[in-house]
Amino acid sequence: MPRPRQRVRLESGLKLDLNKLMRDGHVKRGQLGRGTISWSRGGESVAEGSLEVCLPPESPGWFALKVGSLDQRIQLHAAQRHFGGAQLYFVCPVTGRRVSVLWLPPGARRFASRHAWGRQVAYGSQFETPHDRALSTAQDIRHELGGKNYISLFELPPPKTKGMHWRTYEGKLKRLDGYETICSQYDMMLLARLGGRI
Repeated sequence: MPRPRQRVRLESGLKLDLNKLMRDGHVKRGQLGRGTISWSRGGESVAEGSLEVCLPPESPGWFALKVGSLDQRIQLHAAQRHFGGAQLYFVCPVTGRRVSVLWLPPGARRFASRHAWGRQVAYGSQFETPHDRALSTAQDIRHELGGKNYISLFELPPPKTKGMHWRTYEGKLKRLDGYETICSQYDMMLLARLGGRI
């Protein structure tokens, strides 16, 4: 049985993923710039804001964000990698930890790490039953492999996409099979219960 919803669901708020920001070109080494940032959920825009990034080549820098009444400046930290280069992190304004993701849950006044929010928040999957988690994960894997046409568990597994290694594809199929087995076992249990009542 799922836990009662006494905590705020993290996914209902806003998420700042530094690695995604870097992939999207919002944060680059040697950059001093401004831009806009937006969040969407289910294809609809949820929030929009402006950002300013100062990332000099030698020192870590900072990241400033304005969303509605929120005006926050977040320090960046560059940690040296073992084989050269550096990994960039946010410095959580509450805990001081180096993190890649900061969250702004509903009702919060600033972005902070998952650890800073403690037991006030929870991930959406923490409210799901084991069957629901298995079902949503199986559908996520199917969507990742073949798109929305393969989400149904009653369809054949999606074919390997062009450019994907066979080992990767087979690993994903193995995970998919495990989650679909959990779903099937749950369905069989429900049918057995219903059969006893008829």
